[in-house]
Parts: sequence; C-alpha cells; structure tokens
Amino acid sequence: MYPLLDTINSPSQLRELEQKQLPQFAEELRDFLVKSVAKTGGHLSSNLGTVELTIALHYIFNTPSDQLVWDVGHQTYAHKILTGRRDGMDRLRMQGGVAGFPRRDESEYDSFGTAHSSTSISAALGMAVAAQLEKTDRRAIAIIGDGAMSAGMAFEALNNAGVMDTNLLVVLNDNDMSISRPVGALNNYLAKLMSGRFYATARRAGEKVLGVVPPVLELAKRAEEHMKGMVTPGTLFEEFGFNYIGPIDGHDLNVLTTTLRNIKNLDGPQFLHVVTRKGAGYEVAEEDPILYHGVGKFDPVEGIVPKPASKPAYTNIFGDWLCDMAAEDSRLIGITPAMREGSGLVRFSEEYPDRYFDVGIAEQHAVTFAAGLACDGLKPVVAIYSTFLQRGYDQLIHDVAIQNLPVVFAIDRAGLVGADGPTHAGSFDLSYLRCIPNMTVMAPSDENECRQMLFTAFQLDTPTAVRYPRGAGIGAEVQKEMQALPVGRGEIRRQGKKIALLAFGSMLVPCLEAAEELDATVANMRFVKPLDDDLVASLAASHDLLVTVEENTIMGGAGSAVTESLNNQQILVKVLQLGLPDLFIDQGDPAQMLVDCGLSKAGIMKSVQAYL
Repeated sequence: MYPLLDTINSPSQLRELEQKQLPQFAEELRDFLVKSVAKTGGHLSSNLGTVELTIALHYIFNTPSDQLVWDVGHQTYAHKILTGRRDGMDRLRMQGGVAGFPRRDESEYDSFGTAHSSTSISAALGMAVAAQLEKTDRRAIAIIGDGAMSAGMAFEALNNAGVMDTNLLVVLNDNDMSISRPVGALNNYLAKLMSGRFYATARRAGEKVLGVVPPVLELAKRAEEHMKGMVTPGTLFEEFGFNYIGPIDGHDLNVLTTTLRNIKNLDGPQFLHVVTRKGAGYEVAEEDPILYHGVGKFDPVEGIVPKPASKPAYTNIFGDWLCDMAAEDSRLIGITPAMREGSGLVRFSEEYPDRYFDVGIAEQHAVTFAAGLACDGLKPVVAIYSTFLQRGYDQLIHDVAIQNLPVVFAIDRAGLVGADGPTHAGSFDLSYLRCIPNMTVMAPSDENECRQMLFTAFQLDTPTAVRYPRGAGIGAEVQKEMQALPVGRGEIRRQGKKIALLAFGSMLVPCLEAAEELDATVANMRFVKPLDDDLVASLAASHDLLVTVEENTIMGGAGSAVTESLNNQQILVKVLQLGLPDLFIDQGDPAQMLVDCGLSKAGIMKSVQAYL
C-alpha cells in the first residue's frame, strides 16, 4: 500500500533513500497520518505541518545520537511513525498505547519528554553543553513553534544559549506566519547562502582582517545586520548571539535538506526559521487548522461532521457566564494564555473584544497581568487549565495572593483528562491552592453549581478559584439567574447511617450512587477553602466513619483539609481518604481511569467495605 513507508521502520533506513525519493515518502507518510488519526483521534493539523521537517531532520542528522527535542509535543506523530512506532499508532493515546507526546520511556528517539510549551531550547541547551563537556560531536536540535516563542522561558534559554558557544540548533517552526511574510525563492536562496561554509568562512575572514581596525569592523557588522534585517526577520535572534538563517519553505524537502546539511557543519548556536502550514496536504485541515488541531474519530474522506452535543461542556457553562457577567459589570476582563477555544472564550472575544486579552503562551505573565488590572479596580477573570496554572504558581502567590487582589481563576481540566495523559491532568490544584493564604477554593458538582460558584467568586474582593472537570457535566438544569452561595458552606444531599461520604466537586454523583448501597450520608462539600468546619464536626458526631472523596491527589488535598479540621477541633473519628494515588496516571479512557483509581460507585463501595 505504501511502497516506501512500508520499508522504513527507523531513521537509519530513511537515510538509505535517495534524496529524490523523499517527496514520495512525505506523501505516503502524510496519507498514513491522516488515516491513522481519523481512526483514533488526536492532534492532526499541527502534525501535518511538520511532515517534511521531520523527514529532513532525521535524514540529515544521526538520530538518536543527535538529539531532537520537540516543543509542546503535538507535532511529533510523524517522528513517532519514523522511529519504529508505526504499528502502534492504532492505539494512539489509549491505555497501554503510544503516547500523544514524546516520552523518554517510550523510545530512545524521544530525547526529552514534553507536552507543555517553550521548554525545548532549555533542554536542548543542556544536552549541547553535556556533549561539549563529554567532548563528543553529538548535536542537539530544538524544534519550537512560533506560538511557544511567546513564553518567557524560551527567551531565557535563548539569552543563555547565545553566549555559551555550544553547537545548538534552534528550529523555529513558524506555522502561522506571525513572524515573517510568506517566503519565496529569494528567501530560500538567501537561507542556503547564509547556511553555507562560504558565507561562514568569509564572515570569519572579514572579522580577522578588520579586527585590527575596530571602528571599521563595527561598521561592517552594522552593515551586515542592516542587510540581513532588510531581507530577513533575524536581527532579534542575531542579537541573542545566534547565526540566523531563513525563513525557508518548510515543505520543500530540497531546501530543507540542503540547509540542514550546511548547518550541520557550522559551529556555535544556529537559528533556522522554517515556515510551514498547519494541516498541510489535507485540504480541510488547511482551511480550518483550529478545528483539526485536536480531533476525535472522523471520516478522512468526508472530514469532520460536527454533531450537536447532548449536554453542554463546562467550558460552555463558563463562557456563557462570562458573557452574562460582563453585561452586568463593565469591570470584568477576560484573560487566557493562548487557549481561547479550549477555555470557552470565543463568544466573549467576539462580543467584548476590548475586554478580552489572549496573552500568548505566557501563564506567568497572564497571572501578573491580571494582578495589575485588579490593582486599578478592574475584575479580571483568568481562564486557565489546571496543569497550566502550575506554571504561574509563583505569580499566584506573590503577585495575587500576598496582595489579596480580587482575581478569579476559572480552572478548567481539573482532575483526570483521559487521552492527553499525566502532563495535562489537573491532579494537584486542590493541594497547591488550599495552602495559599487569602485563597477561596470551590469545586462544583454540576453545571448549575459551576455557574453559581463563578458568580460567587466574582462577588468576592479576594483571590478565588473555581475548578471544574473536562467535558460535559451530568446534564443538570442551569439557572439563568445568578445567586451567590454562602461562602464556606456545604450541604447534605442524602441522609444515611454510620458512614458519611464527603464529596468534593465531580465526585458527588458516584458518592450518591454508592451511598444507596451503603445507606450512607452524602455531603456536597462545595468549598475546599474555607472548609465547612461545622458540617465536618456535625458529621463526625453522628457517624462512625467519614470518607472524603476527591478527583485530586490525596496528599494535601481536600481530604487532608478535613483531617486538619478534625484535629483543630480535637475530634476523634475514623477517616478514609479516597482520591488520586501518589503516582502519575497514564493516558486512557477517562471513565476507566476513574474506575482504576477507585473513584467510581463500585470503587468507593469496595474501599469502604475493605476499610470496615
């Protein structure tokens, strides 16, 4: 079916092909990629954009000895297919199958595990320095997307790398053309010229000759910078100490291989600017790369046929609330670190463009930017994934909480997230939030409670967080009218005997189901901080066993808050804490993952009965 692809199971076999065969190989690889992801779901448009770049990198460099460090990770499917994992792609992102992101324990070709953005240059620099210290000729290559260049960490690494004189290559995969104009033949020619040995030798010779006349040398450098600045956008990266090359067409294998082959022979930090198209080679994905960024199963011929959701997702609940609240209060500002679609901010961005800010992949900046807005009387709402807020933790403490500023954090993807695995799981937010002074932390059990908690958070003049899970809720009716909940107060949802289940957030439903079999009392705790100490004391006085249930790590989480409350009130009662175990939980089906963690009806019953 695939004359070339079927014969290639490793980069060493790829390197046996003649260069003129590479375009056909790219065509076969792209076709396989579309059909494979159509069966499993996954990231598509970003991976289609890096097919030729991936082939060229493996063709020119001696991987895995030469180390490719991918940024973000959702551009690595072609890399996985080329490195012995083609047969495993039918279980992509499934339990026990190929991961959706690079993982060091999966393949020697995955030099660095990643799923968050802007880490590649730092990691590759570490590898380049290690090669230098070990006196090997091993090369380190970081492949970073243009969106990831908006994060401060990328520039911190560039700043460090430019003065270290290591053999580091940074490849900028510019797939939105946000940095340069469309490339053409002239740019491709200049890239080949500037990456060649003649240009590098001439440059060194000129520096040597003119070095005896410093003013003339400085003039020559300025003239060179001016020339390169006119025809390329490389001045910025040159200032960091890199030799800038590009931009070049990231889908022209001849240009890619020639340029990379030249760069391989250059010493010192190199910066290659490659322009690609998201969804390249698959027309519907090229036309709508956002729709085809993360996809479920689909027909590769028909493309994605949108189906109306049976129940609104929590992101929709948040997005609707944000627009409704903005209509009532002109102080509301919506902020997202490059997750407009994922966090449900599309409608808000269209209806309130002057009050909507996408700050790029810059979580630390997003948090402090919100703090600055709050200082001047505005009411910022930061829409952010639980796992991404971890990156702004210092700012959350120092810039928001210490100053006790009224910033609302709408925390999406709390708990387990399924196919994206441990890098995207919101396993720790209850633990890392509840230990911060001045924070109020809420966990809704359904869609309506989420809306009312967001409203409650907005009314407070202190830092607040509302954390909710990925996907749809239970189908609860959502009340248009917004009412503030009493802060720090839970509620009894079922009255039973001897056993009390203290449910936090999404765990209310399985607790209610288990309680029917156990004849247990069920409390919807609602607030993790401040905790309802009175309710905890009342339940302890009337039951033999308290069982805390949360979709968060047990260590330091909501259950720990309950035991601390009991200790502070000098109450002795048996407590069983259920939640996520002390390990990184691998990818899989979300419902099955909860079952495996003992957080289903059957799991709760089994744990309680075993404890008793």
